[in-house]
Amino acid sequence: MNIEIKKSIKPVKYQDAIKFLEERLLEINAGKKEDLIWILEHEEIYTGGTSYKEDEILNKDIKLIKTNRGGKITYHGPGQLICYFVIDLKKRKKDIRKFITLIEKTIIESLSQFNIQSFGDPKNIGIWTNHKGKISKVATIGLRVSKWIAYHGFAINIDNNLDHYKNIIPCGITDRNVINLKEINNQDYKNLGEIVIDKFSKNLEV
Repeated sequence: MNIEIKKSIKPVKYQDAIKFLEERLLEINAGKKEDLIWILEHEEIYTGGTSYKEDEILNKDIKLIKTNRGGKITYHGPGQLICYFVIDLKKRKKDIRKFITLIEKTIIESLSQFNIQSFGDPKNIGIWTNHKGKISKVATIGLRVSKWIAYHGFAINIDNNLDHYKNIIPCGITDRNVINLKEINNQDYKNLGEIVIDKFSKNLEV
């Protein structure tokens, strides 16, 4: 199955990205375009998914954009790898749970290339790592399915400023930390995007 790969060098505004994804969804549904994997970075932004609650905003001065993806509040900004996608599940057995597992597998396999062990959690969507005895979230996943086409995506923290998470209860979780890759293992992650594209593309073919 053909998948278009798109990579943006400059930060992309959140609203512009979502508009692009929603237009692509309609084009895929009409048979005019192929599936998409898009690697990018956002400017600083807080987004609230369909199940977030107002009391999860700890700093009322922050600007929050409400979005139609699943999940709660998260932060995006420089130093974070974002992988958006528009993937037609009609070609892939219409199994949302299986697709989420495929995303988790993609992130876990990508991080293992840097000798970072990570895992999914059936109760808390996202990818976690045990660093110095603490379970911490290193990647978030948020998606929406419309017309059996899955879109939105996932974000991996590389060297983003973790202080921004103090303004919110990230993903509604109070008893675990948020971490980035540089804190776990201070190495060069510049080819992480290429690895994610490679792993994701191969997993989608299975």
